[in-house]
Amino acid sequence: MTSAPCLELTLRLEGGDGAPLGAAMAPLLAAAAPLTSGDQAEGHWQALLGDWLDQLTPELPAQLRAPAYSLGLLITDDHNMAVLNREWRQQEGPTDVLAFAAQEAPLPASALAELGQDEPLELGDIIISVQTAARQAEEHQHDLAGELRFLASHGLLHLLGWDHPDAASLELMLARQQELLAKAGVPISAQG
Repeated sequence: MTSAPCLELTLRLEGGDGAPLGAAMAPLLAAAAPLTSGDQAEGHWQALLGDWLDQLTPELPAQLRAPAYSLGLLITDDHNMAVLNREWRQQEGPTDVLAFAAQEAPLPASALAELGQDEPLELGDIIISVQTAARQAEEHQHDLAGELRFLASHGLLHLLGWDHPDAASLELMLARQQELLAKAGVPISAQG
């Protein structure tokens, strides 16, 4: 039996200027506690994402299997998300989640061999707009915490190489998210 991979997580809750999310976000952030408030938030996300990585490891390509991983999670506002969406995807307006994968190309075997317990494999960053997540949660009639988990699972799959250029691949990705969410006890259904 192999041991679960370790996860180094950097969680940030901030707007585009790097400042903490403003007072206007306080009701939204409170509605999603413990995912967005205090020291509990980082521990919660680290445990959840680490569990998902453990579940996904057996199906990952060799270049993405590692004893330890590192990733960033930024929960931000619509303004910052719109800026990032325009800059990186040439799309206007905010989106719900963006994922910036650090491992777009396969790692050479020599780099994999040098990867030890002390040096995690960098996966990249997941960025979620809490405002868009709140609107979607209301639209789909579930809570904000569940929507944030749904979006984080989607972002993690993107960091691990999943994509959805067509309806069939989106359906497969949403089904895999649903499995992750179900095992985490998140009672929301996949959405397209």
